[in-house]
Amino acid sequence: MDHQRPQACSIRRGCQMIDLPRSTYYYQPTQTAKQLNDLELAELIGDIHDVFPGYGYRRITLELKAQGHIINHKRVARVMRENDLHAHHRRRFKPVTGSESNLAVFPNRYRNIIPAEPDRVWVADITYIRIASGFIYLAVVLDACSRKVIGYAISKRIDTPLALAALTTAYNGRKPPSGTCIHHTDRGCQYASALYREALEQFGLLGSMSAPANPYQNAQAESFMKTLKVEEVYLAGYEKFSDVAMRLPYFIEEIYNERRMHSALGYQSPNQFEAQLARQAA
Repeated sequence: MDHQRPQACSIRRGCQMIDLPRSTYYYQPTQTAKQLNDLELAELIGDIHDVFPGYGYRRITLELKAQGHIINHKRVARVMRENDLHAHHRRRFKPVTGSESNLAVFPNRYRNIIPAEPDRVWVADITYIRIASGFIYLAVVLDACSRKVIGYAISKRIDTPLALAALTTAYNGRKPPSGTCIHHTDRGCQYASALYREALEQFGLLGSMSAPANPYQNAQAESFMKTLKVEEVYLAGYEKFSDVAMRLPYFIEEIYNERRMHSALGYQSPNQFEAQLARQAA
């Protein structure tokens, strides 16, 4: 199955039918704002949910305003309620993780104090994606300031090379000065291994780990995994490894990093937030 891009749809403008990708239509501001009736509004909300199924009425309202529509959140909430257009949620499934490793661990240097600029704290985690034949494993590294995914890797095996692949991608893309960036994880054996610790030392990253059985000490990584599962994995219906390999990069890079609004970032995407910080620092 190919989820690479949203399917094209026909949009009515006056008496003319125009075929174009939905993503093109969503994110082009209208030239002249017009009052939408409830049916038109419900259709637009449904289209937005095709791309961002986890959006509630607040983000839907901001997205509609970005398109140039005059709208308020109370009306959006009412139309969503009347048309059963709710954010899609599903209970997470999480097998035994292999955390609580008996290997050497780092002290908690992070403690969820959000840094004011990127590349001060990175958080990392591994999750599971169910396919017909079993599980695929995803390792991610996020910047704690912007919530941006800066490194990720997928594999049929949950092991240290998987975690290292995500870490190496993150480091090669960012290269913070040695000794300036904390790298925070849980106590999984992949992160506590000698091989992973050697890579942290080579890259000049300061190791940090959560206390045992305390996911709140790695809250941003946990939050991303929840978003990934609810807004992509549970809805995609992956059947094969190739399905995951095809769709996940698109969701992470084009949807999550580039376009998905985060309330903690002032309803900006991670890329928009980092661009704003760069302009302020210039």
